[in-house]
Amino acid sequence: MRHPNSGTARRVCDSSGMLWGLLRRYAWPYRRLLSVVAALQVISTLATLYLPTVNAAIIDDGVTQGDLRRIVELGAVMLAVTALQVACAVGAVYFGSRASMGVGRDLRSTLFHHITGFSAEETARFGAPSLLTRTTNDVQQIQLLVQLTCTMLITAPIMCVGGIFMAVHQDAGLSWLLLVSVPLLALTNYWIVSHLLPIFRRVQRQIDGINRVMREQLTGLRVVRAFAREPFERNRFAEANTALAGSALEAGRWQALMLPATTLVINVSSVALIWFGGMRIDTGHMQVGSLIAFLSYFMQILVAVLMATFILVIIPRASVCAERITEVLATEPAITNSPAAVSPSTVGGEIRFDGATFSYAGADRPVLQDVSFTARPGTTTAIVGSTGSGKSTLVSLVCRLYDVTGGAVSVDGVDVRDWDIERLWGAIGLVPQRGYLFAGTVADNLRYGKSDASDEQMWEALRVACADDFVRAHPEGLSMRVAQGGMNFSGGQRQRLAIARAVISDPVIYLFDDSFSALDVHTDARVRERLREASADATVIIVSQRISTVAGADLIVVVDDGRVVGSGVHGELVQTCETYREFADSQSVSAGER
Repeated sequence: MRHPNSGTARRVCDSSGMLWGLLRRYAWPYRRLLSVVAALQVISTLATLYLPTVNAAIIDDGVTQGDLRRIVELGAVMLAVTALQVACAVGAVYFGSRASMGVGRDLRSTLFHHITGFSAEETARFGAPSLLTRTTNDVQQIQLLVQLTCTMLITAPIMCVGGIFMAVHQDAGLSWLLLVSVPLLALTNYWIVSHLLPIFRRVQRQIDGINRVMREQLTGLRVVRAFAREPFERNRFAEANTALAGSALEAGRWQALMLPATTLVINVSSVALIWFGGMRIDTGHMQVGSLIAFLSYFMQILVAVLMATFILVIIPRASVCAERITEVLATEPAITNSPAAVSPSTVGGEIRFDGATFSYAGADRPVLQDVSFTARPGTTTAIVGSTGSGKSTLVSLVCRLYDVTGGAVSVDGVDVRDWDIERLWGAIGLVPQRGYLFAGTVADNLRYGKSDASDEQMWEALRVACADDFVRAHPEGLSMRVAQGGMNFSGGQRQRLAIARAVISDPVIYLFDDSFSALDVHTDARVRERLREASADATVIIVSQRISTVAGADLIVVVDDGRVVGSGVHGELVQTCETYREFADSQSVSAGER
């Protein structure tokens, strides 16, 4: 029969193994600094251990004998040892803090660079709130553990073992008390820690949850207010907050139990020590100074146990965090460079879909099935279809946000999976459905497309996107501030700035994923006319739900339920493709009603 705690013990061991593996990897570059910290801590601890012996000598050789000179001499020694102990302790804390901050910085950097290599699939699997928590809060716990290890974990065992040795040296007859109290403390603390580990695992998941709720509420603030859903959102946050607080209180109750249990064992042992020590003094087997020194060493052992107890409180949470961080670092991105990746010096831009099929992980059926068509340089290819038909997924396959699960997508006759990713992305100008803008200025966002763009190039890109008017109208011009996500702009302005960001990179392939939806018909027509001039030699793929946007395309591909049901120019499709005809008629009727 399996022991009920065997699963918990195994999880504790697995998490601890991940923690020490992570620490070995990221603390190794700071081994010299940590060696200095260890040396300083050893000197500081040995000095602390020596002080009670000096104190006992002052009592036995100075006070008892009435020898003032001996008291002064030993007092000077005690002051010198104390000064050495303080200097080493301060140095250990300083260098230990530098090492722990370095470990935290390196671990955050590694996580960030690894996460930025994730495809949309891995990002969706973990979720943005969880990845944020793992990069910040989880790394903080590891950083805190390193700092405490430098200041406490080195000191505690030396002080404990050294205290026991010095106490035995003072009087071996009382050492049996240590043989009882220390193992009892160890077993008590292990029992508490084994219950803390699953609680901390739950706490970290609930921090993910509260981050997710907060992120949704801040991002969708306008929607919340528009539908008067503030009470509902307050309740959502209150539920997540209450759940986190409940788990934190549960962990706190177990943590609170640790200190009283430790103190109870130590105090009972101290009473026993004084009782039996007094008896030994009465029989002449022990001096008063030795008993005081023994008590001092016993208190140092108490301090060491308390420090170890504090570390034991931190280790379970750090172990859970290490497990979560390791899970991210162990996840290999699905979209990676092929060992034989090609990087042509010139890119023509011909895009060919050859029986392309794509299924999301765990989906019952493919999103795209056997899609075939060719988009050539100097032409505009439009993709139309009902919502959820797979249009945006088609665009994602070209720039390898996802990889096909069947068939192939090629650029210039080379499968996109065999392209060097940076070279492929450098040839593509992508404008997604949601034209996301980064906090900074208009110029900062345009330079995402071209880092060394001049003011003239930026103004030209804004002119092509019909965004120069509202930027010029602002007193700061290109230095106009942009809030996170571009929330201080309208939807149409965000889309035009996103189009300008793509134009300034002068790509060989333009991918517009429903990027004109927020523009009025006249602005849409002006932007497309200017884009036609700017992208005369490029391959242009447009996903749109507006008939006026796609009607002039050189090739229109009609997608329905993941399949191509028609392709050709507008006039042909109206006659031969029922799906496209219904699409065109519905907008004609809507226009007539308006």
